[in-house]
Amino acid sequence: MKDTISKKAAFLAGIIKENPVFVSLLGMCPTLAVTKSVESALGMGLLVILTLIGSNVLISLLRNIIPSEVKIPCYIVVIATFVTIIKMLTKAYLPELDASLGVFISLIVVNCIILGRAEAFASKHGPVASFLDAIGTGIGYTIALFVVSFIREFVGTGSLSFGVYFPIGNAYHLHIFPQEYALSIFVQSAGGFLALGIVLAFIAFMSNRKQAKLELEKQKRIEELKAKKAEELAKKKAEEEAKKAEAAKVEAQNEETKAEEKIEAKTETEAKAEVKEPQKEETKAEAKETLEKEDK
Repeated sequence: MKDTISKKAAFLAGIIKENPVFVSLLGMCPTLAVTKSVESALGMGLLVILTLIGSNVLISLLRNIIPSEVKIPCYIVVIATFVTIIKMLTKAYLPELDASLGVFISLIVVNCIILGRAEAFASKHGPVASFLDAIGTGIGYTIALFVVSFIREFVGTGSLSFGVYFPIGNAYHLHIFPQEYALSIFVQSAGGFLALGIVLAFIAFMSNRKQAKLELEKQKRIEELKAKKAEELAKKKAEEEAKKAEAAKVEAQNEETKAEEKIEAKTETEAKAEVKEPQKEETKAEAKETLEKEDK
């Protein structure tokens, strides 16, 4: 099957328009469970990105071979294979991260984000587009985890910690405000719902604001078009009135000309009649004189 989507669109879709957490509301369980700290959230995001890349590319390569009757089980087997490999590597090289994430690494197998991209994208596009889709969706998911975890750790503890789960040397704790002023509920189970609700409410507010702005601009364009149309109609009407007035003027001039011609014709006729009267009188006189001569 030939790809019908651009590489840029495949990459950006999962980050912005189809963000798995903030738009599609997928993967809620790990989003709420592993976002107590920024570092663990980033670790989860990294593991999901690796799983997405491996499963998307392999499923894309096998999309014409896997029978449609068993495609979902095949997808799960492929995803489970990569998750097992990634879990073993995490346990070997990042034991602190493995202990922090616990069972949620294994649960990546049933994460609807992974299976959803396999079914909706990788099974219909080539390996390059599927790779870019995996990177974009993974980055979008990681950004969502980072935002939620930042709110929870910042508000819940008053500090940010780095180097606890990743071997980057000594652990660093950035204290932003005293812990006694922190809202500890944000690092508890309910804190995930609160932080996610705050982010979703902000996104909905910005989306509604943008939509209202677009509606206002659309209404403004409609009003401008209406005003322009009314102006064109008024101009056309004025031109028609001017043409009618000009036609009436021409008609009046024609009537006046005809009246003048009639008057001239009547005057000419009367003048001819006046000329003929003396001639008739003269003719009568001559006829009378001739008769008198004949009588003599």
